[in-house]
Amino acid sequence: MTTAIFDGNCVLCQQTRRIVNALDWLHRVEFLDVQQWDQVSARYPQVDYNAAMGAMHVMTDDGQMLPGFAGVRRLMRDLPLGYPLWLLLHLPGMTWLGNKVYGFIAKHRYQINKLFGAPVCENGVCKVH
Repeated sequence: MTTAIFDGNCVLCQQTRRIVNALDWLHRVEFLDVQQWDQVSARYPQVDYNAAMGAMHVMTDDGQMLPGFAGVRRLMRDLPLGYPLWLLLHLPGMTWLGNKVYGFIAKHRYQINKLFGAPVCENGVCKVH
């Protein structure tokens, strides 16, 4: 089974989780919320908290830890309808582009959440990790 460690306070991350779960007909993917760090660190002590707050991390059956775009791309491989997208995401230049887009979104996810009206800001200050 593939495990995705995601930020449960992130609207975009939650939506990604919902979409993956809806398309995961073969039940190959599970999600762990980094906000429940005690569970994550007990199961995956090699994962750094700050790194996990900065990007989704995907743990594979064979012990690979794939952060960010590489992790999202790996999730596509486990989904019947995601497999064609997984193939497209391996075209030349997609790793570079995917890393840039993922990095931008991850860095600004709480500001993006605010645009969707998500309650991630307190007293006008957004939680940025």
